[in-house]
Amino acid sequence: MGGQGERIVVAARGWIGTPYLHQAACKGAGCDCLGLIRGLWQEVLGAEPERPPAYSMDWSEPARIEALWEAAKRHLRPKDLADEAPGDVLLFRMRDGSVAKHLGVAGRIGAQATFIHAYSGHGVVESPLSAPWRRRIVARFEFPQEG
Repeated sequence: MGGQGERIVVAARGWIGTPYLHQAACKGAGCDCLGLIRGLWQEVLGAEPERPPAYSMDWSEPARIEALWEAAKRHLRPKDLADEAPGDVLLFRMRDGSVAKHLGVAGRIGAQATFIHAYSGHGVVESPLSAPWRRRIVARFEFPQEG
């Protein structure tokens, strides 16, 4: 592991223990899964390119709009799902037929793969990227390069 991916993972691990707080993005005080990604952007790249509008816990499910996926495509670099690297941003669809509305950052890859995410009721944790989680991944991105 090297370069920007390593910096993203180190930064993300620094958020572990931050309580879950809907719409927040403040290390140590509270964040949700999008807030974690926003906080990492600010920590590693600088000013975030766009502030998200207020959003509900159900995201855009009633309207069936992939708002989170569209925002990720605007600001992150899409990758092939099989092209795994530490520091990748993972987008999850939590239920079949629902919009994708959970984000995490790849920690370790390989047999002991993990990801770091802000999870309701748990805060920011590093979890095993188990088969049930892996099946929910619908897109993989990387942060744009610094500079």
